[in-house]
Amino acid sequence: MNPAPFELPGLRVELDKLVYRHGGEQLPPDRPHAFIYYLTITNDSPRTVTLLGRKWVVEHADGTQLVVEGDKIVGETPRLAPGGNFSYNSYHVTACNARAHGSFHGLDEDRRRIFVRIPAFELTIPGSA
Repeated sequence: MNPAPFELPGLRVELDKLVYRHGGEQLPPDRPHAFIYYLTITNDSPRTVTLLGRKWVVEHADGTQLVVEGDKIVGETPRLAPGGNFSYNSYHVTACNARAHGSFHGLDEDRRRIFVRIPAFELTIPGSA
């Protein structure tokens, strides 16, 4: 039996920047609000880790929820030695205000399953408050 993943102390995620964009040809008409987020994952633990995937939960103000799970992180499987970090940006699109949070999961150097939480951040459409 495979043991449950554990939250590795010292592995952390920070939201570096959040940028709002409205409309445009690339956005679906029913979800015209894009929030581009910039994250850094830092490994301050004594263990080397390889991140294999992610899970995002987007809770919309209208009561709906979107859960997105998948392999890799922007097409990569970052390997972080102690003291290492990995930065990237991606986006969420929405029709209304929302709150995003989730986790990254992977393996430590002994192939034990680990995860790190993505702290919640608000996707607030300017002028909607």
